[in-house]
Amino acid sequence: MSDDDSAVAMDREAIDDLLGTGGVGVLALADADEPYAIPMSYGYDADERAVYLRFGYAEESEKRRFVSRSDGAALVVAVEGDDGWASVVVRGPLTEVPEAAIDGTIVESIRAIDIPYFTIYDEPARDLAYQLYRLDAEEVTGRREKPSIGIE
Repeated sequence: MSDDDSAVAMDREAIDDLLGTGGVGVLALADADEPYAIPMSYGYDADERAVYLRFGYAEESEKRRFVSRSDGAALVVAVEGDDGWASVVVRGPLTEVPEAAIDGTIVESIRAIDIPYFTIYDEPARDLAYQLYRLDAEEVTGRREKPSIGIE
C-alpha cells in the first residue's frame, strides 16, 4: 500500500482540532547542516495561527545555540487514537517574545491555551530559566490515516 492509499490531507478545522490548545510536539531546528530536534511543550492559538513555545534552558543549553542560528523552525505533532494516526507540521519563523512585549492581546491568547510543563533535564523545572517564543505558522500541513471503507 502506498502512502497515497493510506493517508489523506487534513483541512484547517481538523488541523486546528489536532493542535487543540496545546500539548507536546517535536521542534526541529538547524545550524547550517547540523539538525536538532527536541520534544517541546506548546500552546496553539487557532485565531492567530500561532504556536507558543515555553523554552526551558539549563545552564549549558545546546538549544540556545540552535535557536539563535536557525532561520526557521518546524513543529511536528502526532497522535494516534481510535480513528488511526494523524500528524501536523507547522513551519515558520521563531521569534522570542520578550517579557516587556507581552501585552494584553498576547496574555489573553496565552490564557486560552494550555502549555504543559515538559522537561528533558535532570534539574527540577523551577531551576530552569524560561523564555516564551512564538512560531508563526507560515506553512501548516496535516495528514491523517484514511478511514477504512468497510470491515472485511
